[in-house]
Amino acid sequence: MSHSPFNVLFLCTGNSARSILAEGLLRGLGGERFQAFSAGSTPNGEVHPLALATLSAFSLPTDGYRSKSWDEFAAPAAPKMDFIITVCDNAAGEVCPVWPGQPMTAHWGIPDPAACEGTEEERRKAFQDAARVLKRRLELFLSLPIDRLDAMSLQTELRGIGKTQE
Repeated sequence: MSHSPFNVLFLCTGNSARSILAEGLLRGLGGERFQAFSAGSTPNGEVHPLALATLSAFSLPTDGYRSKSWDEFAAPAAPKMDFIITVCDNAAGEVCPVWPGQPMTAHWGIPDPAACEGTEEERRKAFQDAARVLKRRLELFLSLPIDRLDAMSLQTELRGIGKTQE
């Protein structure tokens, strides 16, 4: 892999929280080396307000996000993905569309902050915790010498990042 920018698609089921957080964080951290996208297998149609509040707390833009189907990224006119990362266990277990170009894949499971029940403070903390773990994983991803790793080594590193908690 020796081109830039690299296209990264984050997948979850509803595309309202975790995948949106990952997309926003990579947009902020990845500079011009990466283009971030997100989608869901069965999108719920809206972005969770606490996902946007969390991105804002990280001083990241919050406009332009929408809950969308992964079918948009399997269409012929869609951008070719270099990396596809699932961030929820449900999406990781589903039969995904066939992605053009054989992108690298990995699973970086994160507990769903949108499923957190409790006080407003507890719900905000769940989103902050999810974002913090995703940010750490993205920092590890961004530190990889992508242009110097062979495909097998890159795939191994990418999957290993998903086991990182902090």
